[in-house]
Amino acid sequence: MATSRNGGGAGARVLGYLESKKNLAGCAGGVAGLVLTVTGVAGTFWPLVVAGLYGAGALIAPPERAALPPVPDATEELGALREDFRRLREYLAEVELTPAAGGRLTELMELYGAMLDPGWVADVLAGDPETVHALSRGIRQDVPECVDGYNRTRWWTRLTPGGDPPERHLERQLSALHDEAERMTASLRETEARRQQTHTTYLEGRRES
Repeated sequence: MATSRNGGGAGARVLGYLESKKNLAGCAGGVAGLVLTVTGVAGTFWPLVVAGLYGAGALIAPPERAALPPVPDATEELGALREDFRRLREYLAEVELTPAAGGRLTELMELYGAMLDPGWVADVLAGDPETVHALSRGIRQDVPECVDGYNRTRWWTRLTPGGDPPERHLERQLSALHDEAERMTASLRETEARRQQTHTTYLEGRRES
């Protein structure tokens, strides 16, 4: 099985080189060498001339342009983010939090869920890459790290009491994330407000024309 895969990979590399700019330029140089051979210019050293012109052509050929990475579709990205959000909520349902932290976390999850709600809201979100990135970071990194850090610190606090209560830090972290989520929703609301104002201006201008 390994031999088969390696052979397929080598064949693909050979085929890729045959189709490359370097090989095409080298072939052009080789053809020029053959012309010199036929006309008698190359003389008895024609093999060296052909090989040399092929190598020269391959060397001066421009490098192949690397393929650009595929750009993820906004709809697919939001679909994957919704799935991660669902898993996050399942995980959080098993975590024991203080009433204050739990209430703040519930409010934050409601804002995240509202922005991910399929429909026209998601359409507005998909048109704002910065908000999508911030929302993705909150769901995939910030919230899990906040809760995991709280759980770990609380475990150590039970062994060695003292210091700042871990729930206090968790509440501050969740408050900061909640404020960030409110700024996200405000940005999306402003986008819709600008769209409405633009349409109003268009209709009023059409009436006056």
